[in-house]
Amino acid sequence: MRNRIIHILLVEDDLNLGFLLVEFLESKGFSAKLYRDGVSAFAGFQGGSFDFCILDIMLPKMDGYELARKIKVLNPQIPIIFLTAKSMKEDKMKGYEIGVDDYVTKPFDEDELYCKINAILNRINISEVTGDTLFTIGQFSFDFANQALQIDGQIKRLTERESEILKLLCLSKKRVIRREQILMAVWGENDYFAGRSLDVFISKLRKYFAADPTIRIENIPKVGFILED
Repeated sequence: MRNRIIHILLVEDDLNLGFLLVEFLESKGFSAKLYRDGVSAFAGFQGGSFDFCILDIMLPKMDGYELARKIKVLNPQIPIIFLTAKSMKEDKMKGYEIGVDDYVTKPFDEDELYCKINAILNRINISEVTGDTLFTIGQFSFDFANQALQIDGQIKRLTERESEILKLLCLSKKRVIRREQILMAVWGENDYFAGRSLDVFISKLRKYFAADPTIRIENIPKVGFILED
């Protein structure tokens, strides 16, 4: 039994099908926001708070594969289901390599989609996806929404970029998050100067956590970082 409404990003360029899916999802207790192309959907994802994505593959302006890649850069943990008319093994493998959780092939039964959504939700901790912005890191608490890092009643206000980087590290805690994921999510580019800036911000975060020696932000050379506590 879920204790809050799950917010779904739905991207489908067929308006009739899109409206039908919104109506169906909301009848099942979800909140669904419909977008009709990849570019507007990505802008909506950046500006909203979503727990789950359902993406058509063949979309105007930006296809589902590219949209899924960009979403996974911002939030590696968010579950994604592809809606597709394609049933080729190669197409499915491409999606799984991006990190897509499942496929539903058109035409499909709505109850099949509902079952797949629930199966994914049952095996993840939705609080680790996007809806919640409070994190525990060792003896620290981190409030992303208020850019606040707290220990023993003392609050350190982080900059916007420090907060964004720390949230990405928290969402991938105990797992490697690649440098390019952070760079594209926070700076929107992966170049030498952004990379140097990232290293400076990581050093600052390490200093903030000095009060708790159990916390480490480990550098994996030429790959990325792991936050451990």
